[in-house]
Amino acid sequence: MKKLEDPDYWKRNTQLYKGNKAGYKQGMKILMNSFNHTRGFHIGQRMFGCELRGDGSTRGYDQFGYDGKDHMVLDPERWVYYALVDQAQVTTQKWNSPEERAGERSKNYMENICIPWLRKYLVYGEEELERRVHPEVKVSDQNVNGVTKLHCQVYGFYPRDVDVKWEKNGIDVLSYEAKHVLPNSDGTYQIRVTVEVAAEDREGHSCHVDHASLEETLIVKWELQSRSNTLWIVIVVLAGVLVIAAVGCIIWRMISGKKTNSAPTDDPQTAGIRMKR
Repeated sequence: MKKLEDPDYWKRNTQLYKGNKAGYKQGMKILMNSFNHTRGFHIGQRMFGCELRGDGSTRGYDQFGYDGKDHMVLDPERWVYYALVDQAQVTTQKWNSPEERAGERSKNYMENICIPWLRKYLVYGEEELERRVHPEVKVSDQNVNGVTKLHCQVYGFYPRDVDVKWEKNGIDVLSYEAKHVLPNSDGTYQIRVTVEVAAEDREGHSCHVDHASLEETLIVKWELQSRSNTLWIVIVVLAGVLVIAAVGCIIWRMISGKKTNSAPTDDPQTAGIRMKR
């Protein structure tokens, strides 16, 4: 955003939204009155913007909500507003009237202001927006109270959007744990997807990862020998520890033996007394 040609961009838009504050308050009063709400804590929501698709086509949207529920919405084809609840009828009729023509004004803003700015933002942020980092994938298993859990850990990827799932012989396996994409300190992301399977039904499972950095789906199979490989590693490590301990014991005994053999000659006077006897 440092590349903006207009040095007053942030200042001007800050003042613009400060000026809209009074309008937002008035709109909130209208919403509360339409539901006969005179007091209490209530929330008015609006999602307004434009989209530029890969094929060059554009789309605008304007949606309103009240207390977490849909209220009214703009039709981006006809550019008129539709009420989604009875309480929004009065507002939509007013906005669609020849005097207001709110839909046409929204269309003008989206096509002549929003889209051109969006194109500029895409140019300014091209380096970051086009950044692609290939994900790393690790599969593992865990036995918890007699239940086997298969984990698919996907990490180090960018951008954030990713699709991760488990399959068994080509059939999707549902995960009953929430999928949360978490940020890493280096700006990349990570996610873990877990499924529960019966101990006798573990074979044939694979983790499938779809991401913008991949030309095709990345498939990592979970294999039973992974557990035996781990066991062999443990055995080798223990054997190494035993060998080191045995060598240390032998060296210690050799050193102790040398000290015992040389003890009578350490003190000449004592040695002489023994010889006289």
